[in-house]
Amino acid sequence: MWADPGGGRRVVLAHPSPDVYGSDLQLAESVRGLVEHGWLPTVVLPADGPLRPLLEERGAEVQVSDFPVLRRALLRPRPLAGLVLRAPATVWRLRRLLRASGARAVYVNTLTIPLWVVAARAAGLPVLCHSHEAERLARPARLALTAPLLLSDVVLANSASTREVLTSTLRRLARRVVVVHNGVPDPGPPAPPRVRGAGEELRLVVVSRLSPRKGIHVAVQAVALLHDQGLDVTLDVCGSTFPGYEWYERALRDQVGDLGLTDAVTFHGYVAPTRPLLEAADVVLVPSFGESFGNVAVEGMLAGRPVVASDVQGLAEVLEHGVSGVLVEPGSAPALAEAVAALDADPALAERLADAGRQRATSRFGVDRYRALVAFLVAQVAGDPVPVSAAPARPGSATAGSTPSRR
Repeated sequence: MWADPGGGRRVVLAHPSPDVYGSDLQLAESVRGLVEHGWLPTVVLPADGPLRPLLEERGAEVQVSDFPVLRRALLRPRPLAGLVLRAPATVWRLRRLLRASGARAVYVNTLTIPLWVVAARAAGLPVLCHSHEAERLARPARLALTAPLLLSDVVLANSASTREVLTSTLRRLARRVVVVHNGVPDPGPPAPPRVRGAGEELRLVVVSRLSPRKGIHVAVQAVALLHDQGLDVTLDVCGSTFPGYEWYERALRDQVGDLGLTDAVTFHGYVAPTRPLLEAADVVLVPSFGESFGNVAVEGMLAGRPVVASDVQGLAEVLEHGVSGVLVEPGSAPALAEAVAALDADPALAERLADAGRQRATSRFGVDRYRALVAFLVAQVAGDPVPVSAAPARPGSATAGSTPSRR
């Protein structure tokens, strides 16, 4: 199970989901970077799913072992109390697993599996936690998610917004948090935007999990407003629900029916790869109420299409308003519709934004930089003699000096 032909460079990565969305795809890039720099990654998932073959293709060993994941449904007093009661037994089991692994370090991907941080420390192993969350939860919930990070040697935040949320919750984290923007793969030069004929519909696309926080209902309402203005607009919705959020998909379908948009809105379910649908669109929408980073926005930019996104958190770091995309008030269907109508009325503007967006995405959010930086930080945590000069250059707030102190 834990064969290590590489002379003790095993790293165990714990991840909360077997699906293939933003943080899941980022884990695949972390694995690729570790393999490229001589590490032997073993990823532990709570269930089997489509992420497993993706990780194995990138060189990881994948193990399935049941462990609790802090979904929103658990962040209530009674479920959370039950989790706390079961925590000692879970930590003991994960500690045994880690001790048997021969790992030099543990990489915990997201805040939603805090018992892995505790187990790593109990096993005497250095631990890096990668935070993809920037939600403004109630303070007790934020403390429950954030407090285990005090046991981490390094906290990798995927945006300055994520770092601010973490450090505003616990100021003591400031010295150990490093901002590393996501690296998003570029499939290559995009197909040219289509030339729309007279009277041909304007195609919009949303790619995301189906959950209220992602704001798909706002996009549907914006389509209705555009239809009221006499514009022929269609919307492709690509994504599936988290377990327990099936009600939201039903509500979206009811909304589409009630607004008379059945012929204009198409639900595709989970789609991979997304590039063909992004290229088929005229405008990419990211109407989220909150995003710690925004991989889909970058994917839309790489696809050479103008992106209209909510002016929130990480999305405001990904896009520069009026230069490489358009940022609008979150939750405002009129603002979203107005931005889309402006791009429809000014094809030259849409082309400029798309060109600048692709240039920004390739220069700031490339996978080579990301992979090298993750491997560098894991080496630091594990105590490998990696000189500071080996740290790759990083734009913006991402900096690599000595490993942040745990004291």
